[in-house]
Amino acid sequence: MRLLLALLAILLAVPPAAAMVRIKDIASLQGVRDNQLVGYGLVIGLQGSGDTLRNSPFTEQSLQSMLDSMGVNVRGARLRTRNVAAVVVTADLPAFTGKGSRIDVSVSSLGDAGSLAGGTLIATPLMGADGSVYAVAQGAVAVSGFSEAGQAERLKQGIPTVGRIPNGALIERDIPDRFANIPALVLELSNPDFRTAVRVADAINRHTKAQYGMTAARERDYRSIDLKAPANVGVTRFIAEIEGLLVQPDQAARVVIDERTGTVVIGRDVQVSTVAVTHGNLTVRITEAPEISQPAPFSYQGQTAVAPRTFIDAQQDGGQLAIVGGSDLQTLVRGLNRIGLKPTGIIAILQAIKTAGALQADLVIQ
Repeated sequence: MRLLLALLAILLAVPPAAAMVRIKDIASLQGVRDNQLVGYGLVIGLQGSGDTLRNSPFTEQSLQSMLDSMGVNVRGARLRTRNVAAVVVTADLPAFTGKGSRIDVSVSSLGDAGSLAGGTLIATPLMGADGSVYAVAQGAVAVSGFSEAGQAERLKQGIPTVGRIPNGALIERDIPDRFANIPALVLELSNPDFRTAVRVADAINRHTKAQYGMTAARERDYRSIDLKAPANVGVTRFIAEIEGLLVQPDQAARVVIDERTGTVVIGRDVQVSTVAVTHGNLTVRITEAPEISQPAPFSYQGQTAVAPRTFIDAQQDGGQLAIVGGSDLQTLVRGLNRIGLKPTGIIAILQAIKTAGALQADLVIQ
């Protein structure tokens, strides 16, 4: 944790010019978005790691339907194969993707299959939210995880029931939306902020004034910036020009805490009013050491008895009192490092400082 806080302090010591980012990295054109596709299919060719057909009846029904469509009648037969797994296939269809293009797909097991390694997805239609089929996925499934088991031990790494097929889906239908049909050019910020919106509009206007002698941007609200392309420039070229412009985004003062992993992320503009902080660790150790009392030899009425014995030891480490506070993140980091705490201790202190009203930032606990 000390290393992480030290790295943050080093990064924030870089001059402000290094924080300049491209507009395309913090904003996107309204109406230009991905579309989610989903489908249900079968993965075949598994080495005995597929679904148990008795436990996954939908897999058996899908297998029978597939064989029936191929002219193989298996109705009424008891299938016992373990080389087939029912899966859900998902994909993101990028904007303006044309017919014949290929996209990546993700494959996730739906039944009790142990692994999808070595399997092949058969042709699976992928549908959009409107129920229309936009792509068909098929191909060998690439799985990064594995699971091996013996009689006395089992080794598992990653998630072997989830895989991907690079370029595994073929686009069969064009998306109705076209770039030329966008009613208005509007940039939307990924992280809405009033100052960032104004800075983006100013950067675009400086560019268009110098290049075309006009202003082309006007901030609408804390998320959106209205654009007007010059008359003698195509919309695609105009968007490409402004996406490369550099701006310095602003951000709200925020501290994010993930109590499950002990991760603490402190924003650059976080300030703490001067407070005195101490933190002590209390350790309680409980040890059970029961004593067994045996009867004397040749004692016919004696019985074995268990006498409970419990030892309790409480130890509390002394906490160091330190002054924490400052107008920038570097001062705050130095103050926390001076106390020498573990991540759990830093989380507790930040929560207490917020309760005391000395943390001038939003505290987000995940």
